[in-house]
Amino acid sequence: MRRGCGLGFGVVGAGVSGIAAAGLVLVTGATGFVGAAVARALAGRGVSVRLMHRAGSDLANLACVPGERVVGDLTDPASLGRAVAGCRYVFHVAADYRLFVPDPAAMRRINIDGTVALLRAARAAGVERVVYTSSVAALGLIGDGTPADELTPNEAADHVGPYKRSKYEAEVAVRSLAAQGLDVVIVNPTAPVGPGDIKPTPTGRMVLDAARGKMPAYVETGMNIVHVDDVAAGHILALERGRSGESYILGGEDLMLSDIIGLITKLAGRKPPRVKLPIGPLMPLAAAMEAWARVSGTEPLMTRDTLTMARKLMFFSSAKAIGALGYAPRPAAMAVRDALVDFSRRGLLDRARFHPDVLAVS
Repeated sequence: MRRGCGLGFGVVGAGVSGIAAAGLVLVTGATGFVGAAVARALAGRGVSVRLMHRAGSDLANLACVPGERVVGDLTDPASLGRAVAGCRYVFHVAADYRLFVPDPAAMRRINIDGTVALLRAARAAGVERVVYTSSVAALGLIGDGTPADELTPNEAADHVGPYKRSKYEAEVAVRSLAAQGLDVVIVNPTAPVGPGDIKPTPTGRMVLDAARGKMPAYVETGMNIVHVDDVAAGHILALERGRSGESYILGGEDLMLSDIIGLITKLAGRKPPRVKLPIGPLMPLAAAMEAWARVSGTEPLMTRDTLTMARKLMFFSSAKAIGALGYAPRPAAMAVRDALVDFSRRGLLDRARFHPDVLAVS
């Protein structure tokens, strides 16, 4: 990928064989954080890509990605038929990823109904294989610091919040289609970090706030951080080496949130917050923030669902993807470094503060 595009970070797995001769490949959600990374990875391997986005989407993430643009919407089945026509493979990355939604039904129409509609359109169009981007939000969670995997017990009642429930139900639907003969491989990214998070995602917003010194306190939890380009490489490996109907966790490094914030602030030249807040007393405040968000149309700083999720350590194992696919994730520090460089290139951070390790690649 050309450095003039501002996203010149290498992608692990560039030696994957065969993908360049794939024919036309559709990427849904191509303007999003993970979707754009998948599109860049494919284009960097010489693959002919068709990039699906909604009308009016910000196309900044695709500025330097060669390929056909097509307008499509997961709530418009006719547009999905046009998008998949003539494609050999499909990477279905598009999703509504928000931790607070005033109308959960709208999220379900995209994440569940839209996914089913797209996969059925792909089957009708003769697509050979689909890689479906799920999430570890759809998987079981142990929560005590033991990493969960693809076989961790998992029930609908275990999933907190509309996003997690929608991804769980969407994955159930995808597995049903696989059982009916559709060739589809499922990948479950953890919390991606890196270049191209222009929205940003909830994780990216946390990185940016900590790097700006706008995080005076935090609620301790644990999460798995992965470089977004490693997630993209994992998608391609899943296409080539994954087994239909199976899922593969695409993760990186398990870290406590205090350690993640410490890493971010060190590389950004800031002091880490020292105040750790208890979860219980924050619940009424979170409820008030949700109420105001519904009235104002803004996004709350925290919600009762996010606080509930913080009670468990969201640690995951990528051993299956490493062994079966040849997946090779980088350390979390590289993901954070590349995210900071990209934020600074977009004028969101003062690079004069950066640690020398960040300045070396900026």
